[in-house]
Amino acid sequence: MRVNWKPFVLTLVVLLTLFPFVYLVLLSLASQWRFPALLPGYFGLDNWRTIWASEVGLVSSFLLSTLISLSVATVSTLSGFLISRSVAYHPRKRLLTLFTYFPYLLAPVVLAACLSYFFLKLGLFGNVTGVIVAQFMITFPYSLIFFSSFWSERTKSFEELVFTLGGTRRQAFVKVLLPLARGMLLICFFQTFLISWFEYGLTSIIGVGKVQTLTIKVFLFIKEANFYYGALSCCLLIFPPVVLLYLNKKYVFNKLV
Repeated sequence: MRVNWKPFVLTLVVLLTLFPFVYLVLLSLASQWRFPALLPGYFGLDNWRTIWASEVGLVSSFLLSTLISLSVATVSTLSGFLISRSVAYHPRKRLLTLFTYFPYLLAPVVLAACLSYFFLKLGLFGNVTGVIVAQFMITFPYSLIFFSSFWSERTKSFEELVFTLGGTRRQAFVKVLLPLARGMLLICFFQTFLISWFEYGLTSIIGVGKVQTLTIKVFLFIKEANFYYGALSCCLLIFPPVVLLYLNKKYVFNKLV
């Protein structure tokens, strides 16, 4: 009799995938967990209640990260969509596309170190605006690369058809291009949001520790060996991506399929 190992393998893969997330939640609920004890001395919601205290500041960091990521994702997606058209139809498209890869040749920390002098001179060092501008410099090229496949001969034919039928450029953009690109716009928004949400290198250098996003808080707690608050902040850190993945699957992927 042949044994079917597929269900066991799939179950093992699912358990191994979920284990880090489940462990983070359990660690965020625990305290006084010292070696060699197998179980924590306390297991409850005290750590979660503490995040509302001003001395921790996780709620403000969560809101700040959300504001920065939404701003970066919105601006980079819209500007990338509009400007990618000019790049796609430009005679030197390959050269311009090659330039968009330049920010990814350097690590974010190195890129931030190279730009820190100019940010300091412009008064963008150590504030939220500077962090948004710095993150935009890596998400905007991504948007240009992402939308390069949208502007094809097929898309151009749709535009020309609207003009042939007496439509204006605005009507072609609103009635044709935006509906065609709706799925790609949502996907690009989700992707750029996640890039900004998990960004650490640029934020730590340009923000100079004054702009304490949730990612910065996670590393601070880890450096302080405060694993309970570190796990709690990690739970907050993975919450928006999980929501975005759910929305992406429900409203984008299913419609594309």
